[in-house]
Amino acid sequence: MTGKIPYGGDYNPEQWPRDVWDEDHRLFTRAGIDTLTVGVFSWSLTQPAEETYDFTVLDRVLDRAAAEGRQVCLATGTAALPPWLAKKYPEVNRTDFEGRRHRYGQRHNFCPSSPAYRRLSTAMAGRLAERYADHPALLAWHINNEYGGACYCERCADAFRDWLRDRYATLDALNDAWWTTFWSHRYTDWAEIEPPSALTEHWRGPDHTAFQGITLDYFRCTTDALLGCFLAEKEAIRRYDPETPVTTNFMGMFRPLDYHRWAPHLDFASWDSYPPLDAPPTWPALAHDLMRGLKDGAPFWLMEQTPSTTASRDVNPLRRPGELRLATFQAIAHGADAALYFQMRASRGACEKYHGAVIGHAGRDDTRVFGEVADLGKELGLLGDTTLGARTTARTALLFDWDSWWALDISDGPSRLVKYQEVVHTYYRAAREAGADVDVVPQTADLTAYDVVLAPVLHMVKGDLAGRLEAVAARGGSVLTTFLSGRVDAHDRAFLTDVPGPLAPLMGVRVDECDARQPEIAQSIPELGSEARLVFEIVQPRGAEPVATYGGDFYAGTPAVTRNAWGDGEAWYVATALDQPGVDQVIRRILTRHDLLGPYADHPAVETATRVAPDGTRILFVLNHATEAAPLTAPATVTDLLTGKRAEKGAPLALDPLGVAVLRLLS
Repeated sequence: MTGKIPYGGDYNPEQWPRDVWDEDHRLFTRAGIDTLTVGVFSWSLTQPAEETYDFTVLDRVLDRAAAEGRQVCLATGTAALPPWLAKKYPEVNRTDFEGRRHRYGQRHNFCPSSPAYRRLSTAMAGRLAERYADHPALLAWHINNEYGGACYCERCADAFRDWLRDRYATLDALNDAWWTTFWSHRYTDWAEIEPPSALTEHWRGPDHTAFQGITLDYFRCTTDALLGCFLAEKEAIRRYDPETPVTTNFMGMFRPLDYHRWAPHLDFASWDSYPPLDAPPTWPALAHDLMRGLKDGAPFWLMEQTPSTTASRDVNPLRRPGELRLATFQAIAHGADAALYFQMRASRGACEKYHGAVIGHAGRDDTRVFGEVADLGKELGLLGDTTLGARTTARTALLFDWDSWWALDISDGPSRLVKYQEVVHTYYRAAREAGADVDVVPQTADLTAYDVVLAPVLHMVKGDLAGRLEAVAARGGSVLTTFLSGRVDAHDRAFLTDVPGPLAPLMGVRVDECDARQPEIAQSIPELGSEARLVFEIVQPRGAEPVATYGGDFYAGTPAVTRNAWGDGEAWYVATALDQPGVDQVIRRILTRHDLLGPYADHPAVETATRVAPDGTRILFVLNHATEAAPLTAPATVTDLLTGKRAEKGAPLALDPLGVAVLRLLS
């Protein structure tokens, strides 16, 4: 690593003549760009035929980067097939959910079970590693790109059957897990099993399945199949380069792949941040914290973000002045040790020609976007290595579980309108806007460091989690879960016990019924002055005390929110989809009990995040997401690392609209 945050992004010089390269590097120097991601879609260039490799262009790209003092994140280029490969080996083309074998086109277009793809992609990775392992510009390996998608061909069907044999060993165990006595589905031969698709168990698309267990296992199998492709390339690289770190770029809260299953195999996590257009700032923050949580809190890379606009949506608005700087520092505040863009120079043709770029088609250095990128480069230079390797020491954890996400989204009943991401974000947002640092962790995480554990819509409860949550409360912590939690086991079978299943003793409640209604039907929650929608579980307290109740219908006056004493701590159960103000009140009561409200909890547009450097230096990031100035005071004696200004505790600390302060805490 360099002595500062790597700064730069995706660069595709193979699209341009050499004189453009000269101009690019001149502009990179002006903007403080020191890191380039290259070769992401270079397979057809570096291997124009099966027996022919040509690294002439890539040699020049890396040599030029080294000569300019820049470092390279080198991709294997295997995310998009070259046309000759698809023509020669048509089985590499995917078969879609409707059973159609695709012809060549687009990207992410390979079948993960194809022997030809596996052989040729790993050969490419090995060739690249053999050639560039000792290159002075090499900083990291970037395998493939934004893995995703599924295939339903016969090879994938066979791979699914093999995966099931490894998981279940016997058909009796599989039949029990999938509850195949329902609808005469009991299997008597592994060959009878088909991938769940529009031709088998599904109707109205991938989320409507007659057998959730089959579909859930296909999601898991697809995750493992694509992971196998990654691991094969990584192994090929490691034969020639045992040390250079290896990653692939994730996509935050991306439903198709369980990134927790991938995390142990990456040397560092990295991801591409393109939040929804109308998302509040806590949405990308949640994804940042999820990425940080993949590697037990280790820093991650922001591998891609747009410097100005996207191109893939129906409407693609610009980032307003100051928004790029704010988004970049938000990523760093949440654990990013690199800040990279897509793309460095705008492509002249194809579907990303209007995607934002540091350098536009005219190649100018006097545009607003280039100016903002260059100014940010100077600030990152001032920051130096202060934040590199710094970690977040959160006392609040939020459980994020792909299995629960999948199981909830494919469940028939009680409501398809409940969306896992949205509910999880509601609780995360409440904690973050109250000023708490939050670790986003899997069900398997060690919870001993946390005072507060939030587990909204934890639909599936696996292993010993219930006991570990009980231990958090017993030692004085607070645990929260919600409606539709504790419903199913690891095979998506309902627990044969009172809802919320294994969580019921800790929560001190029993749920016998759940009323699901259309979104226009709201229930008042008088004690919170808020409303709830979508689902209303009818709670029977079994030791828990009511905190808030329903205001209407035949269950008026029954608990909507409860609290149960457990050891030295407490457990909260929220039986309905509260609106954001209602969730805010519940979360702030919990955080207050543990003195976890932040210094600017009364300023919901002001975000704070703390990182602790390897030398023990505590760094507080303060980010103003409002378009008005935020009149604050210093929470301690601090020095702003971006301006060098010192402020004593209680002194004015005004943040400009969309302003950022990076504060070294001195007391």
